[in-house]
Amino acid sequence: QVQLVESGGGLVQAGGSLRLSCTASRNIFRLNLMGWYRQAPGKQRELVAIITSGSSTNYADSVKGRFTISTDNAKNTMYLQMNTLKPEDSAVYYCNLNLGGIVYWGEGTLVTVSS
Repeated sequence: QVQLVESGGGLVQAGGSLRLSCTASRNIFRLNLMGWYRQAPGKQRELVAIITSGSSTNYADSVKGRFTISTDNAKNTMYLQMNTLKPEDSAVYYCNLNLGGIVYWGEGTLVTVSS
């Protein structure tokens, strides 16, 4: 079992920045695929960014050039640096781990971007 805990959400004005964190209960980053997803009210959950154990990354087109995903293996923590935020980025952001085909989710952290 792995527990994932997100933090760093909040209210920010358009054009501002936030950094989300996802801390795992044990060191798993070297072996697996992790990512950030988000879900806005009335919409399906969507992929924001993923990172592999080899540090390869991929981003949704809507966030390319603005968001950066990274990990700190020593801290068992994954980050999502979000810059130039837009109101349409408002959503609950979830941390995701695919551990050998078993998928784990955090409880989410709310990001609200005001115009």
